[in-house]
Amino acid sequence: MARLALEQALPAHWIDEVFETHRQRQYPRELLFSTVVELMTLVSLGLRPSLHAAARKLDERLPVSLAALYDKVNRCEPPVLRALVQGSGQRLASVAACLPGQACLPGWQLRVLDGNHLPASDKRLAVLRGFRGAARPGHTLVVYDPDSALVCDIVACEDAHQSERVAAATLIESALARQAWIADRHFCTEALLRGLSERQACFIVREHARHPRLAERGPWGQCTDIETGRVREQGIKLKSCNGQEQPWRRIEIELSSPTESGDTHIALWSNLPQDIEAATIARLYRKRWRIEGMFQRLESVLHSEIKSLGHPRAALLGFAAAVLAYNVLALLKRVIEQAHEATHPKLDVSTFHLTVEINSGYEAMALALPPEHLPQVGSLQPCQLMERLLLLAARLKPRQLATSKRAPKPKAPKGFVDGSLARSHVATARVIKAGRETP
Repeated sequence: MARLALEQALPAHWIDEVFETHRQRQYPRELLFSTVVELMTLVSLGLRPSLHAAARKLDERLPVSLAALYDKVNRCEPPVLRALVQGSGQRLASVAACLPGQACLPGWQLRVLDGNHLPASDKRLAVLRGFRGAARPGHTLVVYDPDSALVCDIVACEDAHQSERVAAATLIESALARQAWIADRHFCTEALLRGLSERQACFIVREHARHPRLAERGPWGQCTDIETGRVREQGIKLKSCNGQEQPWRRIEIELSSPTESGDTHIALWSNLPQDIEAATIARLYRKRWRIEGMFQRLESVLHSEIKSLGHPRAALLGFAAAVLAYNVLALLKRVIEQAHEATHPKLDVSTFHLTVEINSGYEAMALALPPEHLPQVGSLQPCQLMERLLLLAARLKPRQLATSKRAPKPKAPKGFVDGSLARSHVATARVIKAGRETP
């Protein structure tokens, strides 16, 4: 299943075509870009511990030296990464569309926007040696589709201190009509919101405390009860440059329990049509947290943060390869759940256990079967490929791939701890022995 999905998402000839179309200064001579993506994908899936180990495994099939490979990785251009994620997401979305499913907002495409900053890398570059602070290789803006569970667009930023709002303008240019973009208050700027409106796209953005400023607020409507509290709505207006006023909607949620930061009220801005109720908009905003779970899985399940890659473009290539691998796993997750829906209607496949299952069998399959006998997509249409994936998924054991549910952790206040106490240590064996002896 993983082999078929990877063949559909990342065929070698298509990767080289994308590279040729979107490259700026790079060029292929002996090392094809498809080989670089293949090596990085193996690292992201955990099939190889590092890029160096993946390259050594190729041995004679790698036409260049390791130094030339790293030079190629360090010069990978951000527009190529964006084109790869966009195209791969579209190729997998056509397959995912063959699965039955219910849209979160019928007739609309949801797009969740958020940023992800890469952690500090190892100081292997000569310019970083002797620097005491953390070296941040960059950050990425990610657009996530909660209906298909696929990442459909990214913008890679080499400068870790570049504002996310500046990079978001590039994403807004690709917005389409009948799309609803969901973002947190960091993206509540007049330029971004007006940019979406000008492209006939809609938004659901949490209100920022300081900007943009409102010219007028209308009366409050009736309150409506939802799962997390009470919702009410009012009209708001912003003055445009030509003096005309554009009416938007402001939805306020009175939470039944405060957030972790102590907020008891949340305000949302939206320009969705009036036939979409305020309670529906409030529920849709909760979908934004799905991208946070996706980021967590990229970090823990896939190797999206490779600390040994200190060059910004190399680190961003590693993150993009992890996103490409995540899209493949997200598709397989939905396929497995659909294949066993009749017998296990509440099955929730764990991305972690799915990755472990792939890692345990992928290497053995590649060694046991010659290349001509490996699964190939060939000329299969998307729905034909989906039928084959469902047939293979039916042979899996759901219990081995299901998530392990647990009760929520009890909240315990951390408070201040003295440094001498925080740096102290104990012998675990003695603590266990003392606990046994305590009546």
